[in-house]
Amino acid sequence: MTQFHLADLFESVAARIPDRIALIDEKGTLSYVQLEARAARLAAGLYLQGIGRGDHVGLYMMNGPEYLESFIALIKIGAVPFNVNYRYGFEELKYLFGNADAKAVIHGAEFSPLVEQLIAALPKLEISIGVEDGQGLAHAGIDYEELMQSDPASADYAREESDYILQYTGGTTGMPKGVMWPHKAFFYACLGGGGMYQRKPPIQKPAEQADIAETMYPWRLMPLAPLMHGAAIWAAWTALLGGVTLVLDPLRGGFDAERIWARIEKEAVNSVQIVGDAMAVPLLEALNANPERWELSRFMHLGNGGAVFSGHIKNAFKGPVPNIMITDGMGTSETGISGMAAPVKDGGFMRLPVDDFQTVISEGRIVDVGEVGYLSRTGHTPIGYYGDPEKTAEIFQEIDGTLWVLTGDEARLDDDGMITILGRGSTCINTGGEKVYPEEVEEVLRAHPAIHDAAVIGVSDPKWGQAVSALISLSKEMDAPSLGDVKDFCRDKLAGYKLPKSLKVVPEIHRSPAGKQNYKWAHSVLTEAI
Repeated sequence: MTQFHLADLFESVAARIPDRIALIDEKGTLSYVQLEARAARLAAGLYLQGIGRGDHVGLYMMNGPEYLESFIALIKIGAVPFNVNYRYGFEELKYLFGNADAKAVIHGAEFSPLVEQLIAALPKLEISIGVEDGQGLAHAGIDYEELMQSDPASADYAREESDYILQYTGGTTGMPKGVMWPHKAFFYACLGGGGMYQRKPPIQKPAEQADIAETMYPWRLMPLAPLMHGAAIWAAWTALLGGVTLVLDPLRGGFDAERIWARIEKEAVNSVQIVGDAMAVPLLEALNANPERWELSRFMHLGNGGAVFSGHIKNAFKGPVPNIMITDGMGTSETGISGMAAPVKDGGFMRLPVDDFQTVISEGRIVDVGEVGYLSRTGHTPIGYYGDPEKTAEIFQEIDGTLWVLTGDEARLDDDGMITILGRGSTCINTGGEKVYPEEVEEVLRAHPAIHDAAVIGVSDPKWGQAVSALISLSKEMDAPSLGDVKDFCRDKLAGYKLPKSLKVVPEIHRSPAGKQNYKWAHSVLTEAI
């Protein structure tokens, strides 16, 4: 094997550890050789249906083996899988599939009515493949399991490490954009280069990946986010290439913390991957409400990525799970993994190291110490946004002969070789000439005993330009705090201009399926309340 292509790498791993369990879900298990064989048969079936190298195919499913089988099968034939948010309505889906120039969709049967509408509305969307998902629903189009009967020897296809994956952003502050990740760049930037679970440096030759997998100690990982979320698919691929067993939750019926803990106990899960407080808080509440209900001696690691994981919540896990190791990472769809977080010391909500591949850039230059710009990375990077040359030129910038990718995260370069992450620039609030980053205020608000969750935005104000405004949901059996009480609680943790000037209680803070803030929803609620 001579190339860094995910399909080649996975095939080499499956050949080396054929009998190790690759996937566990509610229906049973698949070994590495079984997963490889199913993906190979599906690849042949897709190829014979006219799907080939460079064709874009949407993965419109809940979590399950079929999501990963489809992903592997598509890249085997050089096709381009892209993620689909299964909570989208028709117009959002129409935008996504149209923007992607999708040729095909592999979908859960429950989404068949919307898929039929999409095919009628989008001439380029020619093929639908339905997955029977246990819900007893019929689906139109080609049957997934019928394609599984195809003979891999009947198809002839090629692939190269320059093939790419299309990863759509969440669209929480704007329309989703498709990030084009070449396989080799994706492997190094998003998967850590192959040896992450053993804390080994990135491999130098593709053949080394099977060695990594073979020597991996027994380990089971359970990502709790949907696989259509970047953090979850990165974790899944890192696990599969690293020889780790992946435990999947179908996610139906909402986020049920008690069901998840029962699953962690039953499957002896060692590591759980979450996305921020939206997942961490209910998990912690379930532990505290059910002391010693679950036998969790195998549960050793809680990893976070993709959203803020508040410090007081991290500390609170040490009560019910005293020996747990907690890691908090950061990454974006455009840059891959930025690193593991260090504690803040002067504002912001996270600190990351400066290195040869990561710094802060503003107005076409690397900033000086103390200056604010955008967290940026170089090295293994995407090749741009699909079909959007203007946005690509804005985010992918060449500086002194080096290509840098600018994230949307404003950051400050500190004098100790670290970067303080301040918050998303697109949601930054300008109040009386001062900048306020919602993430910092939200983390403090969530530490209030009466507040379960919070969302902070700026609303138009004749005096301040924008006023810091907060939506909160309440902790169980707690009365709503007054604005004055909240200000008093926050005053010793935040500067005066960062304190909320208005407060509204809602039953629930709306978030994406992966737990990310929905600032568009928060803005609509708060502007209606004014």
